[in-house]
Parts: sequence; C-alpha cells; structure tokens
Amino acid sequence: MSAEPSPRREVVTREPRRVRPLPRHRTQSEIDEQTALGGAYVRSLMRGQLRAALTVFGVLALVAGTLPLLFAALNSSALVWAVLGFATYPPLTLAAWWYVRRAERNERDFARLVEGRPAP
Repeated sequence: MSAEPSPRREVVTREPRRVRPLPRHRTQSEIDEQTALGGAYVRSLMRGQLRAALTVFGVLALVAGTLPLLFAALNSSALVWAVLGFATYPPLTLAAWWYVRRAERNERDFARLVEGRPAP
C-alpha cells in the first residue's frame, strides 16, 4: 500500500457560481460626483482648450501687431488696401481652422477618457 492519501472526491451538482468583478470607479462617475479626480479631468480639458485659445490669440496679435509696420513700409495706399483685403485673410482662416481642429481633438480625447476607451 502507498503512504499517499487518495484525493478527496467532489460531487458536481450544478454550474459553478460566477464571481462578479468588483465595480470599478469610472471616470464619468468621478466627474458626475464632482470628486477631486473628476475635477482634475475637467481642469485638464479646460487647460487644453485655454492653451489652444492663447496660442491662436498670440498668432493673431503678432499678425495684427505687425500690420502698422508693414503699412509704413509700403507707402502706397493701393498696396495697403490689397494687404488688408487679401493678405490678412489666409492667416486668420488658418488660425481659425487650426483652433477648431485642436478644440475638437481635445474634446474627443476627453470623451474617450470618460467613456473608458483606449487611445488609438
């Protein structure tokens, strides 16, 4: 005879019970409950939007600030009107386009964070 005891028998009568995972704190509930973590997420979004706005404001201030110097150098009213009518609009349009794209990207990243989806 062997010195090892035989394994104990188990009677299987039904499917084993499933263990529910512990509920995780989701980002959305953190924001809804206005916890410190939720506030940090919202402040992060606001900082990103402010950074984009200040960048565009700086570019526009630079463009508008250099226009009087350009007008003084031109010495021709026809060229001044041409610059005012045509040359100022492309930088303004590009700045607006960049700002909208940046703001939408910030909001999309924030929504992805709130929904718990991984970053692409």
